[in-house]
Amino acid sequence: MRGLIPGLAAALTLAASGPALAVTDISWWHAMTGANNEVVETLAKEFNASQSDYKVTPVFKGTYPETLNAGIAAFRAKQPPAIIQVFDAGTGVMMGAQGAIKPVADVLNEAGEKFDKSQYLPGIVAYYSKPDGTMLSFPYNSSSPILYYNKDAFQKAGLDVNNPPKTWNEVFEAARKIKSSGAAPCGFTSTWLTWIQLENFAAWNNVSYGTKENGLAGLDVELKINAPIYVKHFQEIADLAKDGVFRYGGRTAEAKNLFLSGECAILTESSGGLGDVVKSGMNFGTGQLPYDTSAQGAPQNTIPGGASLWVFAGHTPEEYKGVAAFFKFLSRTDIQARLHQVSGYLPVTLAAYEETKKSGFYDKNPGREIPILQMLGKAPTENSKGVRLVNLPQVRDIQNEELERMLAGQQTAQQALDNAVKRGNAAIKQAIGQ
Repeated sequence: MRGLIPGLAAALTLAASGPALAVTDISWWHAMTGANNEVVETLAKEFNASQSDYKVTPVFKGTYPETLNAGIAAFRAKQPPAIIQVFDAGTGVMMGAQGAIKPVADVLNEAGEKFDKSQYLPGIVAYYSKPDGTMLSFPYNSSSPILYYNKDAFQKAGLDVNNPPKTWNEVFEAARKIKSSGAAPCGFTSTWLTWIQLENFAAWNNVSYGTKENGLAGLDVELKINAPIYVKHFQEIADLAKDGVFRYGGRTAEAKNLFLSGECAILTESSGGLGDVVKSGMNFGTGQLPYDTSAQGAPQNTIPGGASLWVFAGHTPEEYKGVAAFFKFLSRTDIQARLHQVSGYLPVTLAAYEETKKSGFYDKNPGREIPILQMLGKAPTENSKGVRLVNLPQVRDIQNEELERMLAGQQTAQQALDNAVKRGNAAIKQAIGQ
């Protein structure tokens, strides 16, 4: 402790000798809890210690929807934070908030920070960019859906434990065999049906989710999720559910527990769920998200989930310089590589990915590279850049309601998707004032 006293004394002497230089405060509202909250706090402390002009102050504002709502309310009250973390479903909401945001690309360029989008993972950049390529928000915690499977159940069912199913037909066939052989009570389950089985299904198979490039090129989107390829896919799932081969867990990540408990042997889930699977101690394997063999050019590329950092309008040039400096700090290869390896989220930059690969991390941690390869495999198309709806959270709720009725045997897949399109289109028109 004695060694700290001279330093403290020096600091007090400096403080007494004259006024301290003004430090620009940068507020960062976020929705991270537990270990991820600790990561946020650590990043802010490290950035603050790296320079003396700016101070990033993280503020926890609740769940993703609560944080988004708090940010919108703060902007309307003309007291918005400089930075806000917004989940993927809120991307369209932020894009539709005219005058509320300042594009990250502009923030970086105006501050004199070199911005080269080719340094970032293309699939992630495309998701958070306008059609002309302008990056609107800074990717922070991104993930992509992959396949998990219980190797013990595969072995009991006589399936190849080292060869996970790569197509949906193979998944459905394996799931039926697992159920019929008694290797597990349930063959297949999935978290996030709207994100994985609709939004990512569209991108991965390079089929349209909606008009206007799924909303990237315009607000007045008409949904296309009742096309034959979707109907066939969901009727297969409905038939599996009727036979007890597929089990529905819930609208978000609840189905992961059906896999962790050993009840269901195959799971499609976010790559960000890998930590819980590892922690469970089960004998598992991972594979890429399955694709539909009838889709021309599939597999294409998946789209990220998670969240990104948006910058609110209405702040001073000095605050924006601080935001730019913080984003530059977050883009550092050592920071990105550490974030990726510690949290399980995807690295934002190609350099961080290459550094992680070079270190042998993926050899020691199988499965961590799959979501990156899924997004790097091909350049995004008009069908695979992502989904942009001004009210995507509401549209997802509508879709979930119709899919739940289908899984309960109350309607066919065609009826469910037709209803989801009709109700979803009406909600979109209402949201954009048509």
